[in-house]
Amino acid sequence: MINKQRLIDYTMELIRIDSPSRNEKDVALKLKDDMENIGAECIFDDAGSKVGANTGNLTIKIKGNATDAPPFFLSSHMDTVSPGLGIKPRIENGIMKSDGTTILGSDDKSGIGVIVETVRVLKEQNLPHGDIEIVFTICEEIGLLGAKHYNSSTLTARQGIVLDSSTPDKLVLRCPSADDIKFTVHGLEAHAGLCPELGINAIKVAADAISMMKLGRIDSETTSNIGIIMGGIATNIVTGKVEVVGEARSHSDEKLKSQVTHMIDCFNKAATKHRVNIDGEEIEAIVVIKVERSYDKMDVADDAAITKLVIKAAKNLNHKIHLHTTGGGCDANYFNKFGIDCVNLGTGMYELHTVHEHLILDEFYRCAEIVLESIKLNSQNKVN
Repeated sequence: MINKQRLIDYTMELIRIDSPSRNEKDVALKLKDDMENIGAECIFDDAGSKVGANTGNLTIKIKGNATDAPPFFLSSHMDTVSPGLGIKPRIENGIMKSDGTTILGSDDKSGIGVIVETVRVLKEQNLPHGDIEIVFTICEEIGLLGAKHYNSSTLTARQGIVLDSSTPDKLVLRCPSADDIKFTVHGLEAHAGLCPELGINAIKVAADAISMMKLGRIDSETTSNIGIIMGGIATNIVTGKVEVVGEARSHSDEKLKSQVTHMIDCFNKAATKHRVNIDGEEIEAIVVIKVERSYDKMDVADDAAITKLVIKAAKNLNHKIHLHTTGGGCDANYFNKFGIDCVNLGTGMYELHTVHEHLILDEFYRCAEIVLESIKLNSQNKVN
């Protein structure tokens, strides 16, 4: 039932529209026009003004023809990562890819393409479906900011699918909680050639802290990383200030707290080791620490109604699907927190956030078929 060529053509059309984080307006306006043309109600929120973007999240509401069926939720994000300007998608041997100078942008325009094609098929073929509520979010790639600032009271659906993962062979039920941590190290500037002994090098303090730190794979549930280091003015100045930004993730909130505490302790211990005496005054390095929750974990039960629904849809189509736990976060983390049971289904996209990103078309079609079948199955349910 899925029009495969239209699905490909529309997704490639979306990919050609530049939409880096905070600049999703052009793709959002196209989606609004296209959805209104099939009779949908489209609403922009004010999340853009809260995160410095040129548009807000786009909510789309489509009335169902199975009036006693529960509403169904769908979502994908509109923003892409760098290098993502001037993308030139092409098809080669059943795979969609860029020209190699940019990402492809299938993350997450393949998800958007699936949603739009699914809605078109439902309308054209007058297939049974309940009300459908769609959210196309902004700024997912820079911390799930669109979802974070979404007002979920506008939604009535209590279950659905987020399309933002790799293979449709895996149904993602669990994603970790994540904390962002910023360490600002204040040392003491001095001339590096004339009197270095009168300075405290903030870079060295940070290096000492990081050298004591457990990073990478901590255990089966927990990871940690230092991703950004900024500081220094010139080579002839003992560096007085350095900023270090990292993160920790875990499926266990207790383990996440323990890892964050460990990282903080490393910096505090390092600071006490670096001090200088000037005119009888003892001066010690200072570390200012800011911890911010990026997102809370997603944990959908194996026997949740939405899990069983998608598994049945895949089985009806003779597609294999396995339940999966991942170490990455997605908008589904927030939508689950808002009380919507939603799973994350892959679209066939691989090597994300690189110029080697590609979309396997057979898996892409499979994803669309599973989403369509899930909505049809949902129409057979009754509102409690």
